[in-house]
Amino acid sequence: MLPMTRSGSGCADVLAAITVVVCAACATHGQESSDSDDKELTFHAPPAALAEGAVTSDWPAFLGPTHDGKSVETGLLAKWPAGGPKLVWERKTGSGGFASPAVKGDRLIHFYRDGDQEHVICVDAETGRRIWSFEYATAYKDRYGFNGGPRSSPVIDGEHVYTHGAGGKLHCLNLRSGEIVWKRDTSAEYEVPQNFFGVSSTPLVEGDLLIVNVGAPQGPCVVAFNKLSGEPVWQAGDEWTASCGSPIPAVVHGRRRVFAFAGGDSRPPSGGLLSIDPANGAIDVRFPFRSTKYESVSASSPVVIENSVFISTSYGTGGVLLDLSVGGGHKVAWNTNDLNTHFDTATHVDGYLYGFDGSSQRDTALVCLDMKTGKSVWREQLVWRETFDVNGKPRTLTFTPGRGSLLWADGRFLCLGESGHLLLLELTPKGARVLQRAWLFNAPETWVPPVLSRGLLYVTQNAAGRLKKSSPRLLCYDLRGAR
Repeated sequence: MLPMTRSGSGCADVLAAITVVVCAACATHGQESSDSDDKELTFHAPPAALAEGAVTSDWPAFLGPTHDGKSVETGLLAKWPAGGPKLVWERKTGSGGFASPAVKGDRLIHFYRDGDQEHVICVDAETGRRIWSFEYATAYKDRYGFNGGPRSSPVIDGEHVYTHGAGGKLHCLNLRSGEIVWKRDTSAEYEVPQNFFGVSSTPLVEGDLLIVNVGAPQGPCVVAFNKLSGEPVWQAGDEWTASCGSPIPAVVHGRRRVFAFAGGDSRPPSGGLLSIDPANGAIDVRFPFRSTKYESVSASSPVVIENSVFISTSYGTGGVLLDLSVGGGHKVAWNTNDLNTHFDTATHVDGYLYGFDGSSQRDTALVCLDMKTGKSVWREQLVWRETFDVNGKPRTLTFTPGRGSLLWADGRFLCLGESGHLLLLELTPKGARVLQRAWLFNAPETWVPPVLSRGLLYVTQNAAGRLKKSSPRLLCYDLRGAR
């Protein structure tokens, strides 16, 4: 068992009942796929049967079926094997990217870059075997030297798949065949210069519309396309560029609304929250909220709780809760500097928000925020040490989740850490308790939220492995409770 320490206050003993496991998934094991044309796949072992009575669901879009990072799935594995959750399969993904997969039924869609092409691939969700793939050329180059792959996640709706590439190429594909239904180039059509990190916001399917945070400098900010034809239906906003956050749907005071948190490359820095009527594109809330730092991006999505909405961004900006009025409009319930979310979108459970506060790997802490007051109930920086071999010599380093990602399911939180660790957490207003921990791979920039569907957890390794020299991969782990 590896030693673990903690810092912070007001939480349960994180050492209690913890099972620490280090997974060897960073080394390629198992048997190569027998399909000679699918050399990117390594299949390890079939998953277990689903637990009796387990509830399962699709994961068709970014942040899941309810757009809040929460899953209805039950019957998940509560105690992990000694080597961590069993690896079912893995696929090499070229130079990778920052898009999480989407799952509907037995089909999984992943979006990544390989060389000078962006790839959309459809695979069998349980075996990883390729069903179809679609590629097109890309010339996107990141201004800051980060991975040049897609940032926007694929979306599955009915028999269609929607993808928005880092350079602005928007595609609608047939889910069964991968054939193009329609396509547009939003960057060219709306004269959008390259943002800090390219196109990062995931489109939203809302009724018959595909809603996109286009972010043209002089407008439109948001555009709704007919999801079947690709024709523009309405546009909203005339000043804010696109953020990295994704539009979120909600019902507020009995009315359907779409919340877009906008703001990217602009001088002076500008951006904020828009509440939009999806029927016609009319804006009923416009709330400026943005870091004063030029090189800053709002990457979290809005969190809607009944008739209120929480937004947060990093770089010392904090968060704000807006109470929304019946006929449109808003008032500020509270501001907080206790939760500055960077990549992760905070998760609301029973009147409390849980999320990672901070803008760098070393200064980030897990926070529980009281929805009534906006004050932190506790703040924890989970810390542990890992010992591993480097050129035949043991080396011990200290790790934290860093700018981790949270996924709530079956009454607990799964947490994917920035360096490839997976944790099972019990988070309550009383504190944080680490129940399980595994090191899936040793790689930096693990910033993509994991995806859960039918008891299988899909994790994206965005960068090459530090020790095993593994390439970017999509990995499938078995979290089914039946054994």
